[in-house]
Amino acid sequence: MRILFVGDIFGRPGRTIVQERLADLQNQHNVDLTIANGENAAGGFGITPQIAEELFELGIDVITTGNHIWDKREIMEYMNSANGNEASLARRLLRPANYPAGSPGFGWYQGRTRGGVEYGVINLQGRVFMTNNDDPFRVADDLLKKITAKVILVDMHAEATSEKIALGWHLEGRVTAVLGTHTHVPTADENVLRGGTAVQTDVGMTGPFEGVIGVQKEVILQRFLTNMPSRFEPAVNDVRLCASLIDCNAETGRATTIQRIMLRQT
Repeated sequence: MRILFVGDIFGRPGRTIVQERLADLQNQHNVDLTIANGENAAGGFGITPQIAEELFELGIDVITTGNHIWDKREIMEYMNSANGNEASLARRLLRPANYPAGSPGFGWYQGRTRGGVEYGVINLQGRVFMTNNDDPFRVADDLLKKITAKVILVDMHAEATSEKIALGWHLEGRVTAVLGTHTHVPTADENVLRGGTAVQTDVGMTGPFEGVIGVQKEVILQRFLTNMPSRFEPAVNDVRLCASLIDCNAETGRATTIQRIMLRQT
């Protein structure tokens, strides 16, 4: 089984390159399951119901998010609409599972690929240098008691590399992959642990690289030079798609390979 995970989709540039390149990427690599982090898909901050459904229509099976999930208020009602309706598209848009009880939506999803393979996706958020939510390590332990699929991918949306790597070791042999998101900078530490868990500290950003983690460089430079507040605007140039491609055994869930992918806009 082959899983494609697309790193943080940032604004219209990120959505555009996904529209242009995703189908070819899926066909070229015979992808069975596609997951993407979409928390920055709406202008770089948050995601709307319309954008979420557009990404689903492009062939993304599950969308994970992170600390910007509530930036667009209309997403709360959309995510709540999934309650009691497992078949709705909204059920496949996740927020971190370790958010406080009663938060809109769900932090995990279990489904089947078009080929009939059962899979699970868990979305978590780190606590180091970020808002202090529930312990992602113990929340992951609890969720693994509920998920019956063997193939399980975890999106760890976190700032600290140490926290992401530690979660990979904590879940070694129990999940197929632990992939980091949030920093928008792809790391070259992809690895398959002995227990059959693929890890990468950060998959990177799908969006404009001629900027500072997606934002216009002039705006960020002014912020650093003056320490004055400024309105963040998405950059537009040097658009790239960052992703990770994982091969695994569909029966055991054990990963065998992980490969970094970076495509430039044509």
